[in-house]
Amino acid sequence: MALDQSFVGRSYPPTRPYEVGREKIREFAEAIGDPHPAYTDPDTAKELGHPDVIAPPTFVFAITYRAASDVVQDPELGLDYSRVVHGDQRFVYSRPVRAGDRLSVTSHIEAVKSLAGNDIIDVRGEVHDESGEHVVTAYTKLVARAAGEE
Repeated sequence: MALDQSFVGRSYPPTRPYEVGREKIREFAEAIGDPHPAYTDPDTAKELGHPDVIAPPTFVFAITYRAASDVVQDPELGLDYSRVVHGDQRFVYSRPVRAGDRLSVTSHIEAVKSLAGNDIIDVRGEVHDESGEHVVTAYTKLVARAAGEE
């Protein structure tokens, strides 16, 4: 069943703040195999002009993914998450994510379309810190495969 086009433009409330910790950043950098010292050494980060360690660019996915779950679990939307695959992801930064940030995400449905029986939904997540400063916008494309595709 095709998703309802009237959902385009719908916004969801901001998430509770997520506090970014140094250890989470270090663990993430290790998990992706990125040894850049700005991710683990506060002195190196400060030499580069940051107040504390910064997170690798894809770190924010863990925060925006949780926020996007508000969209995909919306019973009115009717998305069958068991059929969903991740189609695309990109980030547009105003500044890096830093240890100590308290970040909230507001999700917006940018587009809903059907293509070859598949439902495609584009979600934009606006990430702000607790002062309201924009940090990053995350764009996520989800594809709900057509019934019968395995």
